[in-house]
Amino acid sequence: MKKVVLYTMNGCSACASAQQYFDKQRIKYRLCNVKSPAGAKEFARLRMRGVPVIKVSDQLLYGFSVKKFEQLYRD
Repeated sequence: MKKVVLYTMNGCSACASAQQYFDKQRIKYRLCNVKSPAGAKEFARLRMRGVPVIKVSDQLLYGFSVKKFEQLYRD
């Protein structure tokens, strides 16, 4: 399976929805809090502005959409 990283921060409802979906589907992912020093540095390299951002292998998905995520993850 492809490597998945979820960039998130506390209080983000869309981020929580993505986490719940991944957990329910048993999709392995790494959680990266963009408010932590290491997370902020990693997130800055992506040049994105808001969360959630989902990285599937080398592709980025801004926001959370089951349909769009499935297209990236299953292909």
